[in-house]
Amino acid sequence: MNTVRVAALQMRSGMEVEGNVAAFEALVREAAGKGAVYVQSPEMTGILVRDRQTLFERIRPAEENPLVRRARALARELSLFLHVGSTAIPLDGGKVANRAFLFGPDGALIATYDKIHMFDVDLDKGESWRESATYAPGGETMVAALPFARLGLSVCYDLRFPQLFRAQALAGAEVLTVPAAFTRQTGEAHWHVLTRARAIENGAWLIAAAQGGRHEDGRETYGHSLIVDPWGRVVAEAGHDEPAVIIADIAPGAVAEARAKIPNLKNARDFAVSEAAYGQERAAS
Repeated sequence: MNTVRVAALQMRSGMEVEGNVAAFEALVREAAGKGAVYVQSPEMTGILVRDRQTLFERIRPAEENPLVRRARALARELSLFLHVGSTAIPLDGGKVANRAFLFGPDGALIATYDKIHMFDVDLDKGESWRESATYAPGGETMVAALPFARLGLSVCYDLRFPQLFRAQALAGAEVLTVPAAFTRQTGEAHWHVLTRARAIENGAWLIAAAQGGRHEDGRETYGHSLIVDPWGRVVAEAGHDEPAVIIADIAPGAVAEARAKIPNLKNARDFAVSEAAYGQERAAS
């Protein structure tokens, strides 16, 4: 079975864009040196900062963005598919896009994707996030056709919405991607379960590059970047929260095998939802 070597970069991005770009480049070069032809970085590769004013002072439009420019050049120089998991891009109207970029080996931009689901949550120990206060949600998912597989794009909190990945799988996606900055609290509880579940229920490979450790703005992210096969087996993992490169040789043909064994994409049926309550007689059907 033909294989392709892929890599996920684990980072600890901070508040200084230049430093993040330098760290990104070093990890990309390491992955390329190990033979990877597809490389994915985490969510918010270019800057990770909670303060809104600081964020707006330091981010730039895509055409001027140092990370986007460097990623394009690296993809061309190293002749690989380079997937910037996401970075902050300013929009009109005072909001920001949490945007992924996928470049080809010629440096051409293949696709972008804006994170759809906003991380608006209230966790234990007083940890609270309101992503929608700063970021504007995207409105469409993306499946990119690469020479070795069709790639479904997502970002972080999207992982909790299985309908997104099911739509990608039905559109032919064989590799699902989940660049992330999972908090330590949610990562310890749910990261492995959710990534493996998305791979299993869609019979697809899943690549998830993650942020890890304590960041300059005080947040803690879980790390544990993963590559999961269509049967739900973890084939590569950074078993910690330190910066790292993980590598795996994935076989796109394994997708067809998994989907043939358990054809749940074909077996799914539409259904209605009814209600019943104690004390109310239900009509016989």
